[in-house]
Amino acid sequence: MQLRLNGEPMSFVSIALTEVEHIALPLPIIVYPMVAAVLFLALGVVLWSFRDVSNRHSPKADAYAAAHGGHSSSTGGH
Repeated sequence: MQLRLNGEPMSFVSIALTEVEHIALPLPIIVYPMVAAVLFLALGVVLWSFRDVSNRHSPKADAYAAAHGGHSSSTGGH
């Protein structure tokens, strides 16, 4: 089946290049990547805030392991 417009056969290129109705965006186009960058930076700040958390709590983990017969985290083993 071949697509036709006004009796003329349409190729893929002519279909792709036909003008379509443009939808007006609610915000200027530059705002979308800016919002994505701000969200990415905010998530990076959250990730950065949790850095080194396990090392800050290693004495508590060692005390728990000693009380419950587990392995200590300060020995370097896994």
